[in-house]
Amino acid sequence: MESLAAMEEPREPSESQEFAELWLQNLMVEQPENSSWVNDEYLPEDLQGVFNEPLFEVASDSPQPSTSPPTPTIPVATDYPGVHGFTLRFQQSGTAKSVTSTYSPDLNKLYCQLAKTCPVQMEVNSPPPLGAMLRATAVYKKSQHVAEVVRRCPHHERAAENNDGLAPPGHLLRVEGNPHALYQEDDNTHRHSVLVPYEHPQVGLESTTILYNYMCNSSCMGGMNRRPIMTIITLETQEGQLLGRRSFEVRVCACPGRDRKTEECNFKKQQEPKTTSSSKTPASNKRSLKEAPSRPDCSKKAKTGSSSDEELYTLQVRGRERFEFLKKINDGLELSDLVPPADAEKYRQKLLCKSSRKEKEAAAPEPKRGKKLLVKEEKSNSE
Repeated sequence: MESLAAMEEPREPSESQEFAELWLQNLMVEQPENSSWVNDEYLPEDLQGVFNEPLFEVASDSPQPSTSPPTPTIPVATDYPGVHGFTLRFQQSGTAKSVTSTYSPDLNKLYCQLAKTCPVQMEVNSPPPLGAMLRATAVYKKSQHVAEVVRRCPHHERAAENNDGLAPPGHLLRVEGNPHALYQEDDNTHRHSVLVPYEHPQVGLESTTILYNYMCNSSCMGGMNRRPIMTIITLETQEGQLLGRRSFEVRVCACPGRDRKTEECNFKKQQEPKTTSSSKTPASNKRSLKEAPSRPDCSKKAKTGSSSDEELYTLQVRGRERFEFLKKINDGLELSDLVPPADAEKYRQKLLCKSSRKEKEAAAPEPKRGKKLLVKEEKSNSE
């Protein structure tokens, strides 16, 4: 019994064991970060197979690599509905001057005013996983500008107006009425984006609406500078994996209804030759050449009537000098329409008289000024 009690009493560590423990601690410090084991042959004989467990614990505490996919340098704007059937919808609105935002289905383009509400409806066929996010990013449409970051112009970025501190002043896209909006800037590409958690539609609705704001005009110098942009909205998991993607073009302007109507009219003009040329036969083409060309349907009539002289057209002129020159011509034509024919003939005769008088004056020699020099043969009147 005494021998058993003596065996159960704890023994104090010997000096060799203390030295071995210190040696092992130094070995753990010098061990590389990615190492998760120590070979037992380098340990003392009495410690082999005893101190492996703490080493595995240290290896398990090392940080694991991130599983989120890297952000692409060149953004992808092609539509991808994914397994959940991710789509976007816009509210129907006309082209009146009073509208603050309007969407063109033919052009897949959103027209809106600065800092005005732009509702975008998100719809899916099947609910995404819990914690899904909706990311909105603005990129340039043309390939020569796609590598640049879309940001606000210096004027709107520094102005106190529309800078409430809830979003960074340089971000073009903002979310209205959502306190969970998260504004991010990518560490590699420095692109701006805004994240909001995906919310399931309310009872009786098929889509979720998010209110976006565009905080700079498309024509602002130092910002977009008349370069077309696109908005890419992606449905992502909480880890950043892509579930769906949609995109649309955006123009921020003062009169969205007017610009939409003008661009749709130009788009229809470009599409007309392709459709008519393929459907017409050579005989019908010859017949159409003899007929008088018809006026475009998208012209705006100023007065009621069937006469083509009452239609108004818009001409875009590049340069101030050309504009002033064409404006003078237009003003002269407008004045000639207001003057009666009889009075117009009188003014025409006056102009002809003035022009002929100027020609005669220019042809006649100018009289010499100063005193006339006398020659020897000539005699003065006094003699």
